[in-house]
Amino acid sequence: MKKYISLITALLTTFGAMAGTAYAESDPAESILSSMTLRDKAAQMMIASFRVWQEVPAEGEEKPEKEPPKENITKLNDPIREMIGRNHFGGILLFAENYTDAEQTIQLVSDMKETNRKGGGTPQIFFTDQEGGSINRISYSTTGISNMALGATGDAENARKMAQIHGVELALLGIQADFAPVVDINNNAANPVIGIRSFSDDPQAAATFGCAYMDGLHDTGTMAALKHFPGHGNTNTDSHTGLPLINSTYEELQAFELIPFKAAIDAGADMVMTAHIQYPQIEKGTYTSISTGEQIYLPATMSKTILTGILRGDLGFDGVIISDALDMAAVAENFSVEDTVRLTIEAGVDMLILPAVKNTNLFRLTDTYVDTAVKLVESGEISEERINESVRRILRLKQKYGLLDQNDFTAAEGQTAAAKAGIGSAAHRETEWQIAEKALTLLKNENGAFPLDVKAGEKTLILFADSCASRAGAGDLARKLLQEKQALPEGAEITVLKNTRGNGAACIQAAKKADHVILVHRVWQQDCMDPAAENGFSSGTFDRLISAVHAAGKTVILVSCQLPYDAARFPEADAILLTYWGSAMRELPAEGAA
Repeated sequence: MKKYISLITALLTTFGAMAGTAYAESDPAESILSSMTLRDKAAQMMIASFRVWQEVPAEGEEKPEKEPPKENITKLNDPIREMIGRNHFGGILLFAENYTDAEQTIQLVSDMKETNRKGGGTPQIFFTDQEGGSINRISYSTTGISNMALGATGDAENARKMAQIHGVELALLGIQADFAPVVDINNNAANPVIGIRSFSDDPQAAATFGCAYMDGLHDTGTMAALKHFPGHGNTNTDSHTGLPLINSTYEELQAFELIPFKAAIDAGADMVMTAHIQYPQIEKGTYTSISTGEQIYLPATMSKTILTGILRGDLGFDGVIISDALDMAAVAENFSVEDTVRLTIEAGVDMLILPAVKNTNLFRLTDTYVDTAVKLVESGEISEERINESVRRILRLKQKYGLLDQNDFTAAEGQTAAAKAGIGSAAHRETEWQIAEKALTLLKNENGAFPLDVKAGEKTLILFADSCASRAGAGDLARKLLQEKQALPEGAEITVLKNTRGNGAACIQAAKKADHVILVHRVWQQDCMDPAAENGFSSGTFDRLISAVHAAGKTVILVSCQLPYDAARFPEADAILLTYWGSAMRELPAEGAA
């Protein structure tokens, strides 16, 4: 790890040496602010995202018979180049569609930075979501284990080490900011979106691990953003698909959800991301939904009470407040573009994550957001001084991390080679593996079930529930590795099966014939445990299978591969092993892959 942190330091030093002294004034941020046009300031508050290019007709134009082709944006095209050169966005957010390999990513980032510079823009902040676990945008990077798994190790230093790996790998690509850590508390089992992204259901543990993770990013010169303020853990609705509501009082938040945010703010947090969640006990302001006509409460992203009063006033945060993505259903289906811009800025948001470009209509919408902000200031609905407050914070954050000292964004000599050597390196993956092993929790172990004592000629069944059928390649990989290491006794066999709606009886018969049975189950929502639900039918098969195997005098091991709630669902299993997430592995990985 020290080797790669040193490598990043050397690269950043190189960038600094290449940089000119365009902003040599005693207060660069204030000097730049005074020279900005109103449109420059408005765009500085915007984080643009270009994910997919698809030519679609504008509103009112005739639709083609065939759907136009789609192409992931892995390099700049002329329209995007023109937009970046004209709109001096404060930041760019990269998603999975933008990443192919290290060389391509470095070129894309470099081209975007150079285009912005040539257009007269202030250096941008490049963001991505690299939380580890299920939220991992860069396919060729070190994936990292989930926050819940990090919490399960019981040692916050593991969170710091994992974050250092993420920070090193992002910096090698020229990405300066990570939308992490998630410091939400996992205090609602019905939550469909946080779950293993949370360190703990205990606020003090979430605070300790969240601060350690933030420190790990800072160790590598990477900006961190706490999310999702004031807490997304206690919801049963995903703000990507609906508008959640939490009925907690401010006093209840202070005693619980706000504890990790306060700890991280006191420890030097630079950025906080908002939550698109209604808190009617705190924010009484309402709005008429544009889609339903119903009165809804202003979500935290648009609440001056929550962002300016609580986050800035009570918690003392003076860094950059970033909205969650504004194309999430919680916002996009309820608020007009004009009101979205007005309400978020008035509430205290400094940077708005614009709807991701997935077609040319959304590309045009990016311009609309900037135009709308300018119009609202010109009409007096938002004061220019309010805009200045945000831009000043953004520029000071850029100044703190050395961005204002840079004016040459061509890839540094050796950057691609360093990135190829450092990203997903053997050293990083070994550290990841060691932390993952520490996270494994043997919750129950009776009747000598674990570890397996496989004898010559014995058969072992590994059965994957339908909810984790995409993980079945891991069973094939286990068999392959055991064979390669000659760890299986002579004649011992491993059979890997996936449970489907039609093969439940066959799976039970296979289990009865096997000498050892391992069941792999996955929960990401409550339905996964309900035999009557679309996502839960395997749990009924598992119930019958466990009974049948016990009747035959044999034992069953249950492996939980996401949320550990299935540990309570199958109490009759002889051994229960919790892993807190596993990535999809439909088939054996290619040589060198994660």
